[in-house]
Amino acid sequence: MTISATFGKPFAYQVAAFRLRLAELKATAKWDDVWQSEHDRAFMVAGALKADLLADLAAAVDKSISQGGTLQDFRRDFRKIVEERGWHGWTGEGTKGGEAWRTRVIYRTNMATSYAAGRYAQLTEGSYAFWIYFHGNSLEPRLQHLAWDGLILPPDHPFWATHFPPNGWGCSCRVSGARSMASAVRRGGKADLKLPSDWAMISSKTGAPMGISKGWAYAPGRSVANDVAILAAKLPDYPAPIGAALAAALPPAARDEIGRQFGEFLDQSLSSYVQQKHMIIGALDPSWIAAAQKHNIEIASAEIAVVDRDIQHTFRGTPHVTTPSTKRANPDAQSKVQPLDIAWYRGLPAHLRVPDMVYLDMSEDEPVFVLIFDRPDDHAKLVIKINVYAKKADKLLNTVRSGRIVTSDDIAAQLGEQAILIKGRGAD
Repeated sequence: MTISATFGKPFAYQVAAFRLRLAELKATAKWDDVWQSEHDRAFMVAGALKADLLADLAAAVDKSISQGGTLQDFRRDFRKIVEERGWHGWTGEGTKGGEAWRTRVIYRTNMATSYAAGRYAQLTEGSYAFWIYFHGNSLEPRLQHLAWDGLILPPDHPFWATHFPPNGWGCSCRVSGARSMASAVRRGGKADLKLPSDWAMISSKTGAPMGISKGWAYAPGRSVANDVAILAAKLPDYPAPIGAALAAALPPAARDEIGRQFGEFLDQSLSSYVQQKHMIIGALDPSWIAAAQKHNIEIASAEIAVVDRDIQHTFRGTPHVTTPSTKRANPDAQSKVQPLDIAWYRGLPAHLRVPDMVYLDMSEDEPVFVLIFDRPDDHAKLVIKINVYAKKADKLLNTVRSGRIVTSDDIAAQLGEQAILIKGRGAD
C-alpha cells in the first residue's frame, strides 16, 4: 500500500490518521495486544517494549507516510534503529529473509491501515450517498474479497463497520464514494450485486466474519474520523519546489487513486449546480516553477486544482472566443473553439504529467502556464492560472481554467506576446 492523495503534500488525511496514533506509544509483546480500533489512537510494534525504541520506529514509519518513503527506505531506517537501540529477540531476527518479512509487515500494515483510516475520514466528510467496495486486483485473490468487488452500499450499512478494508494481512482492497447510484455504477460498482444473508456469520477459526482475518474485523479510523479530518486541515503546506518534488515521486498506485477520484469529481461537477468546490489533481513540474522564478514569479504552491465552475465553463462555454493576442493582431478576429471531449478530459491528472509543450505566458496582469498536448489529428490546450486564491481552501492554488481543441496554426495565434516556451522543441 502506498500513500495517495493531493499533490503538493502527501495524503493529508493519511498523515493525520497516523499522527493520532503517536499520542500513545504502546509497548507490546504480541501483535494482538492492541486490538482492532485501539490502533486508531496507539502505535505499536510487536515485541518492542522500550519507549525510545518505539519512538524511533514510529518516527521511521511517519517518515515513510509523510514523505512517501519506499519499503527499501524503511528497511535502511529499521536496521539503523535496531543497531543503535540494541534490540534483539524480535521475530525475524537472524536471517535476511526474516528481516525482509518483518520489515515488510511493519511497513505495509502501517501504510495500509493509516491510508484506510484517512480514506474513511475523507469519505465520511464527503457525505456520499453510497460507498463502493473494490477488490485490490492481487495475483492470488481471496475469494470472499473478490465476491465483494463492486458492492454498493450506503455509508451507514453495518457491513462497513466490519468489512471496510483492509480485511487481512496484505489486503489491498479499497473503497470509493459516489453521489448517486448511477455515479456508483459509472465508477465500476455493480447495482445487481447483493450481500448474501450469511455475510455477517462469524468464523469459529478467526472470531471474525467469513473472509476477514483475525483482528481485522473493524474499520480503521472509524473511531477517530472527525479528529482525522480536523487534523488533516491543519497540516502545513510545503513550499512549491518541495511539493513539486514530492509529487514527481508519487508511486503509480497513488496516481491511480487521484485519477479515480477525479472521475467522480468530474461527473458531479457536470451534473449539479456550481458550488465553487475544487479538487487537487496534480502538481506543477519543478522545472516550470524554476522557469517562473527566473522571471521573478513566485509560486505559492505546487498544487494544481480544478474548480467545478471551470469544468462547466470548459464544456458549456460559448462556441467562439477572442484571445488578447489575436485581438491585438487583428481587432476583427474571432477564433472558433472546439471543446475538449470528456473522454480525454477524464484522464486530466495523467495528462498534466506529460504535456508536449509548456509556455509561461506573462502577457496579462496575471501569468499563466499554457500546456499543449499532441493528439492524432489536433492538439489539446489547457490554461493553468498561477496563484489563484481558493476561498474554501483559504490558500493559493494553480487552477486549470479552460481547455480547448486547437490546430497547429492556432497555438501561436492564441499565445500572448510575452509567452516563453519552457518545455518542448526549441525550449531553453
